[in-house]
Amino acid sequence: MKKVISCFPLLFMLILACFPTGCSESGKQDIVATGREQSSWPIFRGDRNLSGAATGTLPVSPRLLWSRDTGAKIVSSPVTDGETVFVGAKDGKVRALDLRDGSIRWVFDSGDDIEASPLLLDRTIYIGNLSGDFFAIDANSGKLRWRSETGANIMGSANWTVDPETGVKNVLVGSYDARMYCFGAHDGELKWSCETGYYINGAPAAGEGAIVFGGCDRMLHIVSAADGVKRGAVDTGSYIAGSAALVEGRAYIGNYEGKLLCVDIDGQNIVWEYEDRENPGEFVSSPAVGDARVYIGSRNHSLHCIDRETGRRVWEFVTRDEVDGSPVIVGGRVVFGSTDGRLYIVDCETGTESWSHEIGAPILGSPAVVTGMVVVGAADGRVYAFGEGK
Repeated sequence: MKKVISCFPLLFMLILACFPTGCSESGKQDIVATGREQSSWPIFRGDRNLSGAATGTLPVSPRLLWSRDTGAKIVSSPVTDGETVFVGAKDGKVRALDLRDGSIRWVFDSGDDIEASPLLLDRTIYIGNLSGDFFAIDANSGKLRWRSETGANIMGSANWTVDPETGVKNVLVGSYDARMYCFGAHDGELKWSCETGYYINGAPAAGEGAIVFGGCDRMLHIVSAADGVKRGAVDTGSYIAGSAALVEGRAYIGNYEGKLLCVDIDGQNIVWEYEDRENPGEFVSSPAVGDARVYIGSRNHSLHCIDRETGRRVWEFVTRDEVDGSPVIVGGRVVFGSTDGRLYIVDCETGTESWSHEIGAPILGSPAVVTGMVVVGAADGRVYAFGEGK
C-alpha cells in the first residue's frame, strides 16, 4: 500500500482575499535573481543548496507557449538543461520533452508511481519511485544506466556531492525506510546510508561538506557528505514534509506545526522561528531564500515573505487554496503555484500580484525557471511552459 506524502492530517481553510501586509525589517530588497539568464535548472529548487533562486528575469506578462498532456497526474517538479525538460508522473514514467515546443523525445517506465523530482547530472537523470527503486537514466536516449533499491517509497528529489578524497561524484536520496542513501553516480554502488527516526519526504540540501535534511521524526539532520556520519540534529518541534534550503551556513525549513525555522548549522541552534498565529497552516512547501527575505507557501492558502535576519513577516499574499508547491525567486519577483489551479507571479518588494494564469488544476510542484521561461507540471497531467513569444 502506498504511503502519502503527508505526515499529519490536512488543515482545510477558505480565504478569498488577496492582500500584502507588514514591512521589511532590513530595508533591503531581494536582488539575488538579476544578471545573466538562468541557462539550466538541473535539480529541484535549482541548485545543490536548494535555494529556490534563479538568475535573470521573466517577461512582465508571460504567455503560454505550449502544454503537453502526459495522461497522468504530475506531482513531480520538472528540471531542464535549457533544451529538454525532464519530469516524472504518477503513471511511473519519466518523460523528456523538447523545451521549444513540448514534443516528446523519450519515455522511461519505472514500474511504479513517481512523485519525486528528477536530478540532472552529467547527462544522467536520477529519480526514485514509490516502490523505493532508484534509477539512473541516460538523459540523451532515455535508456537505463543502473538501478538500485531502498527499502520504501522515494518521495523527494536526489542531490549530489563529491567525495573529497577521490573527487568522484555521488548521488544522495532519502527514503520512507527512514534512511538517507549515498550511491556512486557512475555505477549505483552504495557508499553509505544514514538512519533517522522516521520517513524522509524531502530532498537533502548539500553544501560545505555537509548535507542537511528533515524528516517525519521532527529533526533537521546534519550529516557528513563524505561518510554519512551524523554531525548533529535540531528538533524543529513537528513533522517535516518539505526540503531545507542551505544558504550561508544557515538552514531554512518549514514544518507541520506551521513554523518556519532558521537554523545555524555550525552551532546547531535555532536562530529564529516564524509562524502565523492568527491564521496557522502547515508548511509543506520548501522555502526560497533571497538576499534579504525568505518565501514559503502554506496550507493556510498563503505565500509568506519573512525577513531573513529577524524572522518577522514582511507580507503575506493570499490565494484561493493551499500552497504546497515551492516558490522560485527571479528578477525581483517570486513565481509559484497553488492548489487553486493558478500560477502566480508576485512582486518581492510589495507582495502584490503582477501576473497570474489559471491552469484549472492543482499545482503541487515547484516551477523550473530557465532562459526567461517558467515550466511547471499540474494535477491535470499536463506540463506547461510560459515565456516571451507569440
